[in-house]
Amino acid sequence: MQIHFIEGYIQQIYLVEYPDKLLLLDGCCRADVDTVCHYITHTLSRPVTDLKLVVVTHMHPDHAGGAHLLRTITGAQIATANIAGHWYSGIDGILMHWSDMILALWVAGRKNKARKNIWYARKLKADHYLEDTHPLPGFEDWQARHTPGHTDRDLSLYHQTRNCIYVADLFVKVRGAFIPPYPVFYPNRYRNSLELVKKLKPRTVILAHQGEIDFQNIDFEKLENQAPSVPVTHWRSVKAKTKRALGLTK
Repeated sequence: MQIHFIEGYIQQIYLVEYPDKLLLLDGCCRADVDTVCHYITHTLSRPVTDLKLVVVTHMHPDHAGGAHLLRTITGAQIATANIAGHWYSGIDGILMHWSDMILALWVAGRKNKARKNIWYARKLKADHYLEDTHPLPGFEDWQARHTPGHTDRDLSLYHQTRNCIYVADLFVKVRGAFIPPYPVFYPNRYRNSLELVKKLKPRTVILAHQGEIDFQNIDFEKLENQAPSVPVTHWRSVKAKTKRALGLTK
């Protein structure tokens, strides 16, 4: 088993290679689909149909945006957390979906990336819905762990033999320091998720926006202290400003 690290549109892409199959640890951006397929066919010299499973750790554009299109192109199945309902449900969900795509394009601009089409369906149609501790279908050496907080359905992926865990956006590195992500919708669940990873004590932690980090270099106590006590989200801020502009709040 080998993990390939690929530079994506606004995040790292992690493609896991086996002799007979490939696993994508997250659904990446829609803009990354060609990058993934090109890497499979040109760098690995394999057919795209060797991609058997795409995991969607949560529904943000850089983690879910390419999943449906990759399934169409490669025939891979999609796995995600078994959480009831859709993250982007209702009128609020539609508006939040658009705001998250705008935020992703803003991040791309900060990275000096050209503006690309990152539109994707706000409702995920997965093939597998995973409970906490369940193995990934077809890749039983990987275990799904529910680590919500950033959203209600965040997944981390733990490989016991390699002793590593991919935590997606559980935390990020900014100016040399590890900090909680933005947004954090569920602060209490977030702290529980940090504690879960802390107790696992993996050799390394793989981040969506940073790479692979030695576990001993992460100050979990500092992360827990920095975690918000109330939800901190751009969407709450947008709604509050809109209500104030409309005179709906004092």
